[in-house]
Amino acid sequence: MKKIWQIIVLMLCFSVQTMAQCSLCTKTAQQLGEGPAKGLNNGILYLAVTPLVIIGILGFRYWRNARQS
Repeated sequence: MKKIWQIIVLMLCFSVQTMAQCSLCTKTAQQLGEGPAKGLNNGILYLAVTPLVIIGILGFRYWRNARQS
């Protein structure tokens, strides 16, 4: 289990430069310029990560409560 957490932390640390744009968002970002394009990309990543973190927290709490029972 410790190895899995290490892999997850490494993935999060190295995913900072991830490009998370679909083809439509890429075309829009090209028209906006470099500064707003980075903001658009960060917004997309924020919207993608938030539900995953919530699901992870709920899953961890369920796993912890099931283990205590």
